Amino acid sequence: MTELTIAAPIAADKPDWRRLYEGYATFYKMPMTDAIADRVWSWIQDPGHVLEALVVRTAAGRVVGLAHFRAMPRPLTGTTAGFLDDLFVDPEFRGGRVGERLLLALRDLARERGWTVIRWLTADDNFRARTLYDRVAKRTMWITYQMDL
Repeated sequence: MTELTIAAPIAADKPDWRRLYEGYATFYKMPMTDAIADRVWSWIQDPGHVLEALVVRTAAGRVVGLAHFRAMPRPLTGTTAGFLDDLFVDPEFRGGRVGERLLLALRDLARERGWTVIRWLTADDNFRARTLYDRVAKRTMWITYQMDL
């Protein structure tokens, strides 16, 4: 297996990130324009914006996975959670636990920040991803996932 690292994206990652984000949008049958992608990229590059990202890089620097996430207040508990907006792995790297590594890296980051849970949504028919989600988190009655920290 190729050596992989996980970190925040840097400027040089944009072309690979864009390719992956296009794949993510295609999977969910959502239009992806340069304007949308550029806006999201600017958000994740702006330390003052709520949206953040992690990417998975090969030893050669190729980005093969992405996760977009943000802090989310939980008023009923008076705590902060993390919300995972997007998770996508290059089809060539699926089956190698890249998505799991991204989720575990996000879990570690959330623990450092004192977040109480990480939640996300997925399509009911996203069976392959749900196999991963069922392994690392628990399904809620709202068909969201929550990772207890």
